[in-house]
Amino acid sequence: MTNPLLTPSDQPFDLPDFAAITDEHFSPALDAAESETRATIAEIEANPEAPSFANTIEALELADKPLNDVLGPFFLLAAVSSTPEREKLQRAFSPRLSALNSDISLSTALFERVNTLWEGRDSLDLTEEQSRVLYLTHRSFRRSGAGLDEAGRKRLKQINTALSEKSTAFGLNLLADEREWVMPVSDLKGLPEFLVNAMKSAAEEKGSDTPVVTLSRSLVVPFLQFSPNREQRRKAYEAWTSRGAGGGKTDNRALAAEMLALRAERAGLLGYDSFADYRLETEMAKTPDAVRNLLQAVWSPARAKAEADAKVLERRLHADGFDGPLEPWDWHYYSEARRKEEHALDEAELKPFFQLDKMIEAAFACASRLFGLEFAPLDLPLHHPDARAWEVTRDGEHIAVFIGDYFARGGKRSGAWCSALRSQQKLAGDIRPHVINVCNFAKPPAGQPALLSYDDARTLFHEFGHALHQMLSDVTYSSISGTSVSRDFVELPSQLYEHWLEVPEVLQEFALHAETGKPMPDDLLQRVLDAATYDMGFSTCEFIGSALVDLEFHAGPPPADPMQKQAEVLEEIGMPRAIRMRHATPHFAHIFSGGYASAYYSYMWSEVMDADAFAAFEEAGGPFDPEMAKSLEANILSAGGTQEPEALYTAFRGRLPGVEALLKGRGLDDVA
Repeated sequence: MTNPLLTPSDQPFDLPDFAAITDEHFSPALDAAESETRATIAEIEANPEAPSFANTIEALELADKPLNDVLGPFFLLAAVSSTPEREKLQRAFSPRLSALNSDISLSTALFERVNTLWEGRDSLDLTEEQSRVLYLTHRSFRRSGAGLDEAGRKRLKQINTALSEKSTAFGLNLLADEREWVMPVSDLKGLPEFLVNAMKSAAEEKGSDTPVVTLSRSLVVPFLQFSPNREQRRKAYEAWTSRGAGGGKTDNRALAAEMLALRAERAGLLGYDSFADYRLETEMAKTPDAVRNLLQAVWSPARAKAEADAKVLERRLHADGFDGPLEPWDWHYYSEARRKEEHALDEAELKPFFQLDKMIEAAFACASRLFGLEFAPLDLPLHHPDARAWEVTRDGEHIAVFIGDYFARGGKRSGAWCSALRSQQKLAGDIRPHVINVCNFAKPPAGQPALLSYDDARTLFHEFGHALHQMLSDVTYSSISGTSVSRDFVELPSQLYEHWLEVPEVLQEFALHAETGKPMPDDLLQRVLDAATYDMGFSTCEFIGSALVDLEFHAGPPPADPMQKQAEVLEEIGMPRAIRMRHATPHFAHIFSGGYASAYYSYMWSEVMDADAFAAFEEAGGPFDPEMAKSLEANILSAGGTQEPEALYTAFRGRLPGVEALLKGRGLDDVA
C-alpha cells in the first residue's frame, strides 16, 4: 500500500494529502525518513573531499527534508486533533527523535568539518547570508556539546532524551486535564446570550444536554467575567488554574522538578553557571540581569496600579454582601462590572461587532494595504473540517499558502500559535511556505456567526503577525527562514501587528454588527480605544509573575520543589493577593513543553520594540505609511535570521528603543 507521507504530493502547492493520511502511515514513514536522514548524515561525515560550504553546510541544510515531510503533518494533527493513538505515537517518537538529533549535534566528524570551515572562513568567499549560516551552524554544534569528551557527549545525549520524553509527557498530561474537565451549568442567570450559545455548543460536543463550561480560555474567561454565582466562578477558576496539579497520572509537578534539574546539569556540562546563562547567551537580553532589570522596571508601576484596582474591586465585592478579601475568582467579574460602569463598555454589547470572519478579513486587508498581499480561498482537503485555507499572492505571484484553524474542540491543545508545515527557502528551489494559525475560539451553534472578544481579536492579529513573518521570508537557507530568530525578537512582528486592530479606520470598516451589519458607532469605537489600557495592572502583574518565576527557576541551582520556589519568588516581589501567575508551574507549557524556558520574558522584551516600531509609523505618514511598510518588510519580515536582531531593528528604526514606549502603551507611565 502506498504511503502518502513517502510519495510526492499530488495536492495543489505540494500540500500534504490529509484526506489520504491515516495514523497507520506515521510509524513506517518515520522509519523510512529516519533511515534516509541517517544515511545522508553518514555521507556528509565520510565525504573524502575537503570540507566546503556546499558539501557540509548546505548538505546539512537539506538533510532534514524527509523528516519534515513526515513530522510536519504528524505534529499538527497531534496538537489539534489528539487521540489515544496519536498520543501513543508521540511518546514513542520522542526518544527516537531526540536520539537522532543528539547523534547529529554531537557528531565529532560533523563538528570537525564545520570547525574547519569556521576557522578558514576568511578565505571562503562567502556571501553575508552564507557567513551568517556558517556562524550559526558552528555555534549550534558548540552549544550542543560536540566539543565535549566522549563521557560528556554520552551523558548529554541521555539528558536530551530524558528532557524530550518528559516534555512530551508534560504536554500530554496538560491536554488530558483540559480535555476531561467540564462543569454543567443549569443556572444561566446573568450570562449573556453569546456565552450561553458557546456553552451549548461545547455541551453538544461533549454529549451533554446541559450547557457546560470547559477549560477553553474562550469559555472559562467570559464565564468568570459574567457569572454572578461566586461558587461556580471559584470552581471554574480553580479547575483552570490547577491544570497539571490534580494528583494522579497527569500531575506535572514532579516532571517540572526533574526537567529543571536536567537543564541545570546540561548547562553545567557545557560550561555555563546556570541554564539561564546558557539560554540567554543567544538572545537579545544576553544575561539574566538584563531580563530582571526590564521586568523590575515594569513591575513596580504595574503592582501599584493593580493594588489600587484591587481596593476598588473589593469594595464592590463587599457591596454585594460578601465578607472577606477579594479572591482571584472575583477579579474578572468585578473588573468587567467596573469597566461597564466607568467606560460604558459591555462585553455583550461589544462582542457582536467582532465577528470571526470579519476579523480575518481585517487582518488580510491590513496586510494588503501594507505589503500588497492578496488572499484567495482554496477548496482543499485539510487536517480538520473546521480548518480553511487561502492562497497568498502579490502582483499575481504565489507567495504562500495560509491555513487557519480557529475553533476550540476536544483533543486540541489550548492556546494559540503559528507554525509552518513548510518553511520558505531557495536552496532546493523557490520553496514557498505553508503557514498555519491555530486558535481556540468558542465555536458557535450551527448557522450562527462566531463572535470574538476584543482580546480574541487581538490574538487573531497577533498570530497573523507571526504568519506574515513566515510568509514574507525571503532567504536562501531554511535554518534562518521566517521566525528562525532569537526568542526575544520573534514576538516583535506578532505584537506589532496587534496595533493595526486598534486603528480606527480598520474598526470602522470591519467591526460590523453580526445582526444589523452596521459599523460600530463612533462613540462605542472611542470607548473601546479609550479602554485599551483598562485593567493593565492585573494583566501586567500576572505576566511578570510568570516571567520572573521562569527566570528564577533557571538562573540558579534547580529547586527541589518548584512549587515552593514559585511561592518564594511571588512573595519576594509582593504579588497582589487576588492575582495569580498567568501560567502556574504545573501548566506552564511555554517553558516545560514549548521553547520558552528562561525566555517567557521575551513577550515583554519584544513589546518594548513593538510599541516603538508602531510609533515609527505614527511619526511618518500614519499606520499605513508605504515607506515604513517597505522598511518593515525589508529589514525585519523578509530578513529572518540573516543578522543579529539588534542590527535588524536598528536598520528599520535607526536606533534601539527604551522601556518608555512600553510603559506608555500599557498606561503605566504616570503611575506613582
